Amino acid sequence: MVTKVPSRPLARRPDRPRRTARLLLAAVLATASLTALPAPATATPAAARTATEDGKSGGTTLTVAVSQSIDSLSPFLAQKLTSTSIHRLAYEYLTNYDAEDARTVPGLATEWSSSADKLTWTYKIRENSTWSDGKPATAEDAAWTFRTMMTDPDAATANGSFTANFAEVTAPDPRTLVIRLKKPQATMTALDVPIVPKHVWEKVGDFSKFNNDQRFPIVGNGPFVITDFKVDQYIKLKPNKTFWRGAPKFDELVFKYYKDGDAAVAALQKGEVSFVPNLTPAQAAALRTQKDIKVNDAPGRRFYALATNPGARAKDGRTFGNGHPALLDPAVRKALFLAVDRATLVDKVFQGHAVEGEGYIPPRFGSYFWKPGPEQKRGYDPVAADKLLFAAGYRKNGEGKRLGKDGRPLDFRILCHATDPNDKAVGKYLQEWWGALGIGLTVECLDSVSDPWVKGDYDLAFDGWSVNPDPDYVLSIHTCGTLPATPKDTGATDNFICDKEFDELYAQQAVEYDTAKRADLVKRMQSRLYDTGYMNVMAYPNALEAYRTDHIASITTMPAAAGNLWGQDGYWSWWSAVPAASGSHDGSGSSSTGVLIGVGAAVVVAAGGLLLLRTRRRATADDRE
Repeated sequence: MVTKVPSRPLARRPDRPRRTARLLLAAVLATASLTALPAPATATPAAARTATEDGKSGGTTLTVAVSQSIDSLSPFLAQKLTSTSIHRLAYEYLTNYDAEDARTVPGLATEWSSSADKLTWTYKIRENSTWSDGKPATAEDAAWTFRTMMTDPDAATANGSFTANFAEVTAPDPRTLVIRLKKPQATMTALDVPIVPKHVWEKVGDFSKFNNDQRFPIVGNGPFVITDFKVDQYIKLKPNKTFWRGAPKFDELVFKYYKDGDAAVAALQKGEVSFVPNLTPAQAAALRTQKDIKVNDAPGRRFYALATNPGARAKDGRTFGNGHPALLDPAVRKALFLAVDRATLVDKVFQGHAVEGEGYIPPRFGSYFWKPGPEQKRGYDPVAADKLLFAAGYRKNGEGKRLGKDGRPLDFRILCHATDPNDKAVGKYLQEWWGALGIGLTVECLDSVSDPWVKGDYDLAFDGWSVNPDPDYVLSIHTCGTLPATPKDTGATDNFICDKEFDELYAQQAVEYDTAKRADLVKRMQSRLYDTGYMNVMAYPNALEAYRTDHIASITTMPAAAGNLWGQDGYWSWWSAVPAASGSHDGSGSSSTGVLIGVGAAVVVAAGGLLLLRTRRRATADDRE
């Protein structure tokens, strides 16, 4: 059987895979100026540029506030959403995802086909893609990228699950890439792996230590070129003028780090930044009344969860970390989750800008969305939680304190992201609810939770991932194969889950090409994850974000009808953004008064109305990919 996809420019849409679902979601408010993709663009005309004090032509700058640090600028190591989003701007993948409906569309590959047994896949590499240093991008670049991941475990840190089943990768000519598999693999049109230039990266010695952050500009073939980076300050990008789909319209794209969300919102109000993601409901409500600011409130692609430490372990069998042993008891995990009122969290913490969580994959990704049945569902039932703990031998002392099997009071710790107000708010509710069971909870809010998490030094943690249209990656992070090799190593695991039944289902879905059968397997995996109690998905937050309409005239959401701007499965939002007709942001800390060309973009406000939709590392609102 042969599957071919013709090469065509994506003139009016944007994006990539990780999940779809249907559910009646809250009305999408004020999705203004979310227009279709412009046709492949020329650079912003000189008339659109602002004037600097010295009289020389300045440039239009789009500044995005981010609250998450860059974990690495190496595509082989990066897992956080901010990092992987930037890599989508700097490097092409073999395929991309349409912005309107997330179907697979050409990227570096213009078409692809499989052998009858689906063990050999052939990709035709486009002729009009060049690296930013002028060298052509070829099939050998892709082959070298994949082979490096196959042969060097350090190069497989971020995306090794995609190549673990590869038997051989060759480039018989500059325009042909051939991948031979050990067994069929369902993700061959969803290989979310940045292709890097061989002539640059083959000089790297130790992939575990090379962060790709010392020499600029960084050579890439995506719509933008990374030009500068300062840890926890900013990362700057310029348009790739030779990008085959057309250069971006803004002259510079800056991601500026803000530790404090209120500071980022204040910067948006003053015109110091153009866009702020991950708003709190209160921030969004305040911004809706502000002149020249548009709030986007749409079904998101993330889940927000509690993760328990199931006993940190390595592939060599050694355990490590200091997770609480009581959490190894399924009765304790189940009782804790029975004492979490998801509806209250959606109402009080997210103030309605979320959907109550259940399955692992958000409702935006409909075919993979799963809900527990009435007999399986764990609703809010503190009385049942108390009875369960008592029956399992966890009794209370005279002071009402719940005691463990060792006779000591049950006191847990939970890792909290200091930059995420949701974590802090939910933490207070958990202290109240679990306190009623006689269980103590210490909320440990840190600027970075990565160190204790990787070391297994936690009991519970606030977790969350942005999900792709294809579910493979976020499922893979709970398999035994992603555990670290030894306690001293770092694996691709989320929270050290290793369950035989889950692994068996994962292996089955990975080779299943029938979409309905694969969806059923994915749902069974979610059911198993739910039953083990290692993950408690509490909510699917909306994408709540805002931008300045006097900086940005039009920009593309994903999905196009009612989707997000930040953290897309592709480069569509920033690639498509058009500078405003007046008041273009010049990066000077205020809105420019220079005159820009007229952009005639109509502002469309999607007021109220119910929509049928279902929409990687430690998560704040923008953590893991």
